[in-house]
Amino acid sequence: MKVLPLDSRLEPIFWKHVYQDIPHHYFFILDMNRDRASTKVFLALNQKNRIDGMMLIYRQRIVQLRGSVEAARTFLAKLDIEKVEIQGLEEHRALILDKFKKAKATFEIILMTLRRGEETPQIKHSVVRLSTADAEDIVALMRHGDPEWWGETTSTQIAERMHERLWLGINVDEQLVSIGGATLDTWGSNIGTVVTHEKHRNKGYATSIVSALVEQMLQKSNLALIHVESSNPPAIRAYTKVGFKPYRKYFVART
Repeated sequence: MKVLPLDSRLEPIFWKHVYQDIPHHYFFILDMNRDRASTKVFLALNQKNRIDGMMLIYRQRIVQLRGSVEAARTFLAKLDIEKVEIQGLEEHRALILDKFKKAKATFEIILMTLRRGEETPQIKHSVVRLSTADAEDIVALMRHGDPEWWGETTSTQIAERMHERLWLGINVDEQLVSIGGATLDTWGSNIGTVVTHEKHRNKGYATSIVSALVEQMLQKSNLALIHVESSNPPAIRAYTKVGFKPYRKYFVART
């Protein structure tokens, strides 16, 4: 097995490979299309020069592993990043934990998918589109939802990339209490952020926001994706109501 950085010579086989399973390779497609300058991809090729595995490194912080255990072992041996969120397959778990023995958090992610025609929207609350004027409130809710991961996110970052994402929210007494953000592309769209303030949970706000996002997403493409922690049954139930179905599980570690 040989490991090579992705270059123009290898791109044809890379693109053919990832588009055969868009949900599984979503972040490879997204990051290469939207922010190639911040994205590094490495391919593990077998003796027949077919892809046996891939590793993506985004902004020197987020790592995606796909492929065989042997490929993952080879990639991890070459990986030299201290602060990282790494996502791999369940069969990569032992290798990841051996590489990052001091991981601060580990969890399982469920990728759920929904194709056009499968949606069952449940919009029972007034959902509004958010703008740059809402960036500070968006960040506050994100930090509330996951202070460790989004603690360094700023309103400036949200505002600067507002044109790349669709942000929707629900206001109660003129206060933003629930948000959802999605990236829309013709080949597939992904809900990357769903947060409701703890004082306003169990009221169906997230279900309404996800439903509204899905309606917009399916106007752009016929595939909608969402990732959810397996330890979050309420979120899984909410997404299932809208029509999402479990597709695949991943193991995640943060250092």
